Amino acid sequence: MGGSSVFRESAEKGAKVKTGGHKSMGSRKGGSAGVDEYLARVPAAACKTFFELRDVILAAVPAEATETISYKIPAIKHNGIVVWYGAFSKHCSLFPGGSVAAAFKKELKGYSTSKGTIQFPLGKPIPKALVKKIVKARVKEKESKERRSKAT
Repeated sequence: MGGSSVFRESAEKGAKVKTGGHKSMGSRKGGSAGVDEYLARVPAAACKTFFELRDVILAAVPAEATETISYKIPAIKHNGIVVWYGAFSKHCSLFPGGSVAAAFKKELKGYSTSKGTIQFPLGKPIPKALVKKIVKARVKEKESKERRSKAT
């Protein structure tokens, strides 16, 4: 285990999402100590893929988004949970929800997917542009739902 040095490297790249306890995230505060604990426990074999995935996710969400733990894995909140993501022994997963994953089904050909889940095998490059599009689509979906709920 040992994601902490990779986490520092990741955070120094300018991650803008609020999380608890890391001065390298700048002056932003918030998030959860649980996030820090999860990041520190990322399996060594998954570190590169996981933190690459995390960097892309963080770059795609609004600055006011926060990082938290939900269902025992990291999640990004902005008008509710936008996406979840996690590190596993043979892959890293992005959980954008069923509707968004279905919308990108054609572009996700070649990746293991199921309803609302996308798996990225360890040791292979993350499709950064595609992940960014997926996360931005989910942010847009959440913002749209938020606007509709305020209108009623």
